Parts: sequence; C-alpha cells; structure tokens
Amino acid sequence: MELKVVKFGGSSLADATQFKKVKEIITADESRRYVVPSAPGKRFSADTKVTDMLYECYEHASKGENIDVLFDNIRERYNSIIKDLGIDLSLEDDFCAIKYAFRHKSGRDYAASRGEYLNGKILAKYLEYDFIDAANVIFFKIDGTFDSERTNEVLSETLKNHTHAVIPGFYGSMPNDTIKTFSRGGSDITGSIVARAANVTLYENWTDVSGFMMADPRIIKNPKTIEYITYRELRELSYMGATVLHEDAVFPVRMMGIPINIKNTNAPDDKGTMIVSEAPEEATGSVITGIAGKKNFSVIRIEKDMMNQELGFGRRVLEVFEKCGVSFEHLPSGIDTMSVVVSENALEEKRDHIMTEICKAVNPDHVTIEDGYALVAVVGRGMVSTKGTASKVFSSLSDGGVNIKMIDQGSSELNIIIGVRNEDFEKAMNCIYSAFDN
Repeated sequence: MELKVVKFGGSSLADATQFKKVKEIITADESRRYVVPSAPGKRFSADTKVTDMLYECYEHASKGENIDVLFDNIRERYNSIIKDLGIDLSLEDDFCAIKYAFRHKSGRDYAASRGEYLNGKILAKYLEYDFIDAANVIFFKIDGTFDSERTNEVLSETLKNHTHAVIPGFYGSMPNDTIKTFSRGGSDITGSIVARAANVTLYENWTDVSGFMMADPRIIKNPKTIEYITYRELRELSYMGATVLHEDAVFPVRMMGIPINIKNTNAPDDKGTMIVSEAPEEATGSVITGIAGKKNFSVIRIEKDMMNQELGFGRRVLEVFEKCGVSFEHLPSGIDTMSVVVSENALEEKRDHIMTEICKAVNPDHVTIEDGYALVAVVGRGMVSTKGTASKVFSSLSDGGVNIKMIDQGSSELNIIIGVRNEDFEKAMNCIYSAFDN
C-alpha cells in the first residue's frame, strides 16, 4: 500500500490561508498520513519568522529583561491562526509554560523548537490527526549527535499505533530530556527521519517553489526546473550553496531508497523535482543537472621543487590545517605545487599561524595566500557519457571574458569545480548556464 510522509515549510504554514491549502493537499491523497510542520514563516516580505521572534524573545528573557510585549506578539501570531481557522483550541497552558521556561533560561534550542511544537498542535487539531511530540521519538546522544538507530526503533513502533499523525520538525531530546534542535534544515531532516521510520513509498517536501532549479534564480533569470536529480547530485549542489533541501535531510531516506518529491504548496499540480537513487531511463534533460556556487574563499598556494617525490608532503600540510581547526574545501595540485582552498571566514586570525606552521612542516620554496575567490560547481550525471562538456564550460567562460583561476574535477566526473574571482561570480554562472540552456 502506498504511504507518504509530507513535510511543509514555514511559508506553507505562515497563516490560516496557507493552513487551508495544506489541508486540501493532505486530504486529496489518503496515502499522506504523517505530517511534519515547520514554524510559521513570513506572511509577507517585511514580516518576521516566528522562529526569529522566539530567538529575540529568549535573548531578552535570558538577560532578565521584560518580555511581555515580545511574547504577546508571538501569542497573537498563533491565536490569529486558530481564530481564522475556526477551530476549538486553546494554547494558553503552553504559552504560560513556555514563558516561564524562557524566564528560567531553558536554552536557545528549547526556545526555537517551540515554533514547530505549537504549529504542530494547531495543525493536528485542524486535520483531526494525532499529535506526537518530537521530543518523545527523536533522540540525540550525550555528545549532541543524532541517535539515528534509537530514533528509528522508537519512532517506528510509535507510528504503528497512529494511522494519521503530526510530528513537529526541527527538534528532539537529549538523554537528560532537554530539547535539542538540528543545526540546519531541521524540519527537512525530521521529515526524512519520519519517512525512514514509517518505511514510506515517497517523502513529499512541500515548500514555496515548484522544485529544484538548475541555478539560483537570484542570479539566473527564470532557470529551468530539474525533473530528476540523484542523491549524489543533490549533495554536490547543496554543499555548494543550493538551498532548496539541506544535504543532511537526504541521508535517512537515501539508505532506504525512498525518493523525495519537492513540491509547491501554492501550485500543488506542478510536478516538482524527484530526488532519487538513480534517474529513470526516460528522464531527459540537459547534460548538466545544475549549477551552484559560493563566494569568499582563500587559496593557500604552496610551491616546492620535487614536491611529488617527498613522502608524506601532503599529509604534513593537511595536519597543519587540522591542528588549527580549519577544514579545507578542495586540493588542486601540480607536480611542484599544492593548493588548499578554504573559507575566508575559517582563516580569520589564523592565517599567519598557518603560514608559519606550513613553513615548519614542509619547508616550501614559496607560500602565498590569495583571497577573494568564488567557486562554481557544474554538476551532472550526463557529463560522464557526453564528450566535450569541460570544453564547453571553459569556452563559455572564455567567451564571456571570465578568467579561470582554478579547475578541480573529481574522479567520478560528476562535477567540475571552477575557481574565479568574486567579482566574476555572477557572470561565470550566467555564462555556464547559457551554454547548456537548450
């Protein structure tokens, strides 16, 4: 029997009008039995997300300041949804408990999680579904890492007792019963966790866009929607800045082979994007699946004659970064050169120390640091079987007057990483997209 978990983002549950759209979507398909909601998002561009309101309120409370006005604004957001939906529900006991907890410094994670918790209670009442508090079924270990196996065991057994249920996203509980939130893309991760535990046939992730775009629409005008994207391609694009679905939300369903469908709450008939283990044979499209990128990287360039014959050279260089607590992004290299690409923010005040330690570790001929790099990732499963893809990328940049500062391609041929100057980033993205827009 077909079974689906559906997750709705903050924009999909920002007000009563959006709640009504969500109910229509859920009730239109009887297989949509488990629902994961986010906290209310922005109702209009100048509005404030409830999660941000909760953070601000808690910050004032933790300093011993009066929070009556700030908390009343949060209470009003929820009460207005309840009133406009016409449901018989009071959250006053919850509001009192939350306000008390804020004043007694319950923690930022607890504060942030209440957005999903309260929204989940409203949605459960509106749908007439059971409410399952995520704190009772999603667990973290004592070191703060997600306890996937315990969660899956408890959640699977719990769901067997509920034909329909709402499980709020973003948070779970620590061994001492305090609330812990996921760091990024929290509700997406919860949806994936619930999908795995319920062993569903499909995980639908409803947001405010009709799928995964080939490129950032803030940079590329009207980019095409991707029909099928594999888990590996999604990970590559997410890591390089694409933000529709965080990469951590993929792993729970990937291990079970459960596909994800990115859908638009405001245009439910649109197909959206299917995220799958392997794209079907009938899937057609561009040679490349998508383009993504980020600015503000630094390149530490190390030069030394006969470097390639010096045993352990690369290991000693990377040990310097490890000891300094700096993660690297890429390692393009030549026979006598090695480059380490890192985030500018990661370097901060460590750059002089890193330079000194590299000199001690490998005694190079030259070491330099160059800031202001942007990285552009061209990702696509079709690149492996299509001749001339790299040439097409490089020619498009040359024709557009963009100077390529770095090239890095993985052995899987799934992606090509191009390094350009920050000021050429948007132009590079447009040049590459135009070359494959057919």
